[in-house]
Amino acid sequence: MTDTPEEPAKETKSAADTPPDHLAINPRSKFYGGELLERGIGINFRGERKNNIEEYCVSEGWVKVQAGKTVDRKGNPLLIKLNGDVEAWFEDLGDDAPSIKKGS
Repeated sequence: MTDTPEEPAKETKSAADTPPDHLAINPRSKFYGGELLERGIGINFRGERKNNIEEYCVSEGWVKVQAGKTVDRKGNPLLIKLNGDVEAWFEDLGDDAPSIKKGS
């Protein structure tokens, strides 16, 4: 046994720790991320934490939210596209989770 203190393990942040640039919760969308959604995605939009986001794109700076209880003729919710600063992270990684932001 040595008398030198052990160095704490350094955490490496990989691409698997950051959410994708574009993600949707609708299974019909080509941007649907079934297994990723199970991890939980946190979204800050315009500096506020949101939990009603249906789809987002960080690089283009927009989110889509449901327009009240309005549905189209096929029964799908109508979505409104809002522009602004978007930040996304995986909630299962805790408070210090790496995030993806517009411009990073």
